[in-house]
Amino acid sequence: MSAKPEWADKDYYADLGVSSSATPEEIKRSYRKLARENHPDTNPDNPAAADKFKRAAEAYDVLSDATMRKEYDQFKAMLRNGGGFGRMGGAGFPGGFRSSHMGQGSAEEFDLSDLFGGRTPGGAAQGGGFGDIFGSVFNRGGSAGHTARPSRGADVETEITLEFREAATGTTIPLQLTGDAPCTTCHGSGSKSGKRSSCKNCKGTGFTSENRGTFGFSAPCTECGGTGQKIEDPCADCNGSGTVHRTRSITVRIPAGVIDGQKVRLAGQGEAGPNGTPAGDLFVAVKVKSDKIFTREGDDLHVTVPVSFAELALGDTITVPTLDSPVRVKVPAGTPDGRTLRVRNRGIEKRGGKAGDLLVTVQVTVPAHLDGAATSALRTYAQAERDFGFDPRAGWEGNVAHGSAAGSA
Repeated sequence: MSAKPEWADKDYYADLGVSSSATPEEIKRSYRKLARENHPDTNPDNPAAADKFKRAAEAYDVLSDATMRKEYDQFKAMLRNGGGFGRMGGAGFPGGFRSSHMGQGSAEEFDLSDLFGGRTPGGAAQGGGFGDIFGSVFNRGGSAGHTARPSRGADVETEITLEFREAATGTTIPLQLTGDAPCTTCHGSGSKSGKRSSCKNCKGTGFTSENRGTFGFSAPCTECGGTGQKIEDPCADCNGSGTVHRTRSITVRIPAGVIDGQKVRLAGQGEAGPNGTPAGDLFVAVKVKSDKIFTREGDDLHVTVPVSFAELALGDTITVPTLDSPVRVKVPAGTPDGRTLRVRNRGIEKRGGKAGDLLVTVQVTVPAHLDGAATSALRTYAQAERDFGFDPRAGWEGNVAHGSAAGSA
């Protein structure tokens, strides 16, 4: 594994706003959206946007590469499962190891902190090495050799379906989630009194070591589950875990402008962590229904409005629907059928208060039936067109093709 030390303090999935099960296409789509919104060219003198842009780019560099993503996932899984570099014996990757020099009576620890930090004369890793990184991940102060307690609860994914206009304007929806939630009796501590004591079996380290011939192995302590602490008076309702399996209700705010397939991340709304550790995140996958009137391209709204020939030929002002109140749109005289007119800032709301545009395409509707007066008036107009010399097929390429076919015949 070519895992990098800095990965220990990174959450690349959170930086891109996707879950750990996101597809490569979802990762790419989320990165492009974040890069577009936070690009330095469009956000000059905005340190927060610059930081988001940098973190998104760094996350995408890792997660877009299948090999690096696999190594990153394995590395983070190792951290969650209690892997760490022990002070005495390189507890490192699951089933960590140490070796002895042949012919020597005592084993010399092969501690990978040698590679990332110094060692004291007694063999213990000094601060600033890989052990410190693991310490920060597991909420432990100091250097290597601390406990391996789980850092957070599990992430949760769910799916919702929104109407087109709900997705465009934003909404709030109630959700019911079933999973691990903090025990209300012990407030998530797992203890009746809220107190814990150091595990005697592992002396509070969270690990136990075992020599097997030449090698020494270390593993999470089975007595305390790798936490380094024991609960002497476990809560009867949660059996000391600090969590109970139940259904809870939350209200989710969906921001304006979400698109079909997008995932909304709610930090800390996933499953509760054991014994008071932070909860995981909730990822809400959004499906958006199509609309009978509008379609969407980015932040722009598209609408096709039926009009009469007279409205296009003579010009007029028509009423066009939007996501809120209708607008009046001027159709210039001589507008061709199928022309798209742009209405600024009446599309999908963007972050920062701006909005996309409303694109209005005019489409002629031909009446199926005409009364005598309308038919007579239309015939008079058609004759006036011919007298004026108007030819709707003038300059049409089909005229050339027709002429060539007639000549060859």
